[in-house]
Amino acid sequence: MVREKFDVVILGGGNAGIGVTGPVRHAGMSVAMIEADLLGGTCPNRGCTPKKVLVAAGHALHEIERASIHRIAIGKPKLDWAALIDREKDMIKDIPANLARSMARRQVEVISGRGVFTGPNTVRVGDRELHAGHIVIATGSRPRPLPIPGAELMITSDDMLSERELPGSVIFIGGGVIALEFGHIYARAGAEVTILEALPQLLPAMDSDAVARLQAESERIGIRVKTAIRVKRIERMNGRLRVIFDDGTTEHAAEADRVVNGAGRIANIDALDLAAGQVEHGNGRIAIDRHLRSVSNPNVYVCGDAVPTSPQLSPIATYEGDIVGRNIVEGPKFSPDYASMATSVYTVPPLASVGLTEAAVRQKGLVVNVHVNDMLGWFSAKTYAETVAWSKVIVDRSTDRIIGAHIVGHAGQELINIFGLAMRFGITASQIRDNVYAYPTFSSDLKHMLGHT
Repeated sequence: MVREKFDVVILGGGNAGIGVTGPVRHAGMSVAMIEADLLGGTCPNRGCTPKKVLVAAGHALHEIERASIHRIAIGKPKLDWAALIDREKDMIKDIPANLARSMARRQVEVISGRGVFTGPNTVRVGDRELHAGHIVIATGSRPRPLPIPGAELMITSDDMLSERELPGSVIFIGGGVIALEFGHIYARAGAEVTILEALPQLLPAMDSDAVARLQAESERIGIRVKTAIRVKRIERMNGRLRVIFDDGTTEHAAEADRVVNGAGRIANIDALDLAAGQVEHGNGRIAIDRHLRSVSNPNVYVCGDAVPTSPQLSPIATYEGDIVGRNIVEGPKFSPDYASMATSVYTVPPLASVGLTEAAVRQKGLVVNVHVNDMLGWFSAKTYAETVAWSKVIVDRSTDRIIGAHIVGHAGQELINIFGLAMRFGITASQIRDNVYAYPTFSSDLKHMLGHT
């Protein structure tokens, strides 16, 4: 076996691992990156980037639906699903090669294969053993397995992004981001969509009032939603798939052409032999400190979807990778701050969120002003014939600082970043209200979202 020495070995070539390379290469450290699949990981190859191509088509169909309100007469649209999938694949096909060139420019050695710990400072990949002063776990995530009889009949979001035939009907097991985003795409493309969620609320981590608005819009476009249910099994039935579930009192059945695992993703760490690396872990979670460092092996850091305490989002993975890189170079003194990081569920229209939900605020006992607005009657919403336009902004009464914001529709996926910026840099609600905005724009409504009269 060939034995080699590097300053840093990165397990995983996604956004998190790539984020590490900037600081460490700038400091002159030697770096090896091990990746078994495509450089870039989930987001650009089988996640947010290709998915947004389909979401854009969903937006176009949404606009066509409302054309008559703008006095535009058109016929019924016809979506060529196979051609849309081809467009999606064409748009992402060059990403891994572009990233490989970027890593080459940084003089990062990219090794194709699966890395496995052989000691606290060593990793084996193929017939090579790499010794490093620092090892970074940035192995991303994989679909959460569901212990349901017939689970092998389900497909994943990876499969949906490659299927060139639009199924006539789809059932999602799980009511998370994958189910909502793909559900809206499929429904607007003409498929029958059903979402089955075990918990009482879809998107359980998000503000319940915002989710209720999104669920109502989802049902308006024909998506059937069942919450607080238990899926018992999946089986084949006359060339289709049947899902048996109960609501606590009655057993039900639903049939579809496809059943999708929409239960989210978990850290992809099972095959790393963490015990050999003296990396403490349990229940699929690595124990880390506030600097993203293993609590049991100070030479090992974790970033991206493998971090057990942060949202599995591409920008957060890059952010954490940069923090890990700086901690390797300067010592463990940087910690991530997620409080002002905005997120969006890319339904049509989207649900965007930053900071605390109202339930979390009440649980903490904070004294706040909660500004809730149904904006459908506002001039901007009426101008663009929005089907849902709603916001909730939570302001700390003692400091006048925003501690949470949640928007459905109304360009929320863009406006939420302004609230995030305000939270990070201490811009108060009064200062947002006092600012002068270009008009007429959705952002000019920010002051009204905060109770301006």
